[in-house]
Amino acid sequence: MPEADLRAREIRRFSRFYTRQIGVLAEDLLDTPFSLAEARVIYEIAHAEPVTAVALRAMTGLDQGYLSRMLAGFERQGLVGKRAAPEDGRIRLLHLTAKGRNAFTALDSRAQAATLALLDVHGEEAQQQIVHHMQALQRLLSPASETAPVILLRPVRPGDLGWVIQRQAILYAREYGWDASYETLIAGILSQFKPGPVEQGWIAEMDGEPAGAIFAVRENAEVARLRLLHVEPFARGHGLGRTLVDTCIGFARDAGYKTLRLWTNDVLVSARRIYQAAGFTLVSEEQKPNFGKDLVSQTWELKL
Repeated sequence: MPEADLRAREIRRFSRFYTRQIGVLAEDLLDTPFSLAEARVIYEIAHAEPVTAVALRAMTGLDQGYLSRMLAGFERQGLVGKRAAPEDGRIRLLHLTAKGRNAFTALDSRAQAATLALLDVHGEEAQQQIVHHMQALQRLLSPASETAPVILLRPVRPGDLGWVIQRQAILYAREYGWDASYETLIAGILSQFKPGPVEQGWIAEMDGEPAGAIFAVRENAEVARLRLLHVEPFARGHGLGRTLVDTCIGFARDAGYKTLRLWTNDVLVSARRIYQAAGFTLVSEEQKPNFGKDLVSQTWELKL
């Protein structure tokens, strides 16, 4: 079976599992007289009122005819009211009536209680993982988020070095076709890493998920090396690479180093732009095979 078909089957399997877990398949959602679609429309009206039917359709993705019949039913039940828009009397604005507001309050409180009950059977760490993975899924399926991501830089802790080795080996193989010798190089660098006053590493997190890394390691009393900068694909475009580099520069300066040096390859265009913008200058380059490719390796330096 093609890989795409296998992925689609896994997504469908998860959808069946998840809809069963959160109890949205019942005809009466959360012991209320509303279906899932009706509850969603009531929720959107409550948070956007006054709102037009056109805007509701855009928010929910519901068929126009289906949505119109649903709204007409809400009007008959006294849940939703209409009024003319002040700027254009032809436009009808929808709002919840007092009865509709009571219905929304009941739905919202029951949904909150049901979600808390779902989480309560898991420990604190598992709950955090559930939320983080859901945030990651939402970010991947809808990259153009309206809210700015929460970005955090923290020092490395147990388990991070293995993650850096794995992710960098996978990313550079996928994006540049580098072979397993690069993974061996990373593992060798990090096997000598000793965090402390003169060496440090940082993991960048975005919405709670590891999103990138960088390391400052000692070369000698006056020179530190910037090593293993990377940013995960989902986190690019938020200035994370420059933030990591600036953090590394600040550490090296505070630790008393005179020079910050780095080694890179010419194909890593985005990283080189960050280094140049931060004030690094190219001091040498050499064309030779590396990681199964013909590359131009470069050394850059920044005087601190």
